Amino acid sequence: MEIKKGTNRFYIGDSENAAIAEITFVPKGASVIEVDHTWVSPELRGQGIAKLLVDRVVSWAREENLKIIPVCPYVKTQMERNQEYHDLLFGE
Repeated sequence: MEIKKGTNRFYIGDSENAAIAEITFVPKGASVIEVDHTWVSPELRGQGIAKLLVDRVVSWAREENLKIIPVCPYVKTQMERNQEYHDLLFGE
């Protein structure tokens, strides 16, 4: 399943407007993004898709030297639980 980069989002699906899973973010200055939403369609749930989306936004943020403010409850939980994400938490 291909995760594509869109405008302030990563998504799975034919287009940004027809996504079947997505994670969205809002730029907050030159070096910070606020990850505010994760959604997976019912037919994909239970397959670890949300975690793959978090991994993708985290790897992109790392490539772009960005810090992350996790506003989405799912992303916040994942970032707090996984030590390998802690270097990207804004304010850490």
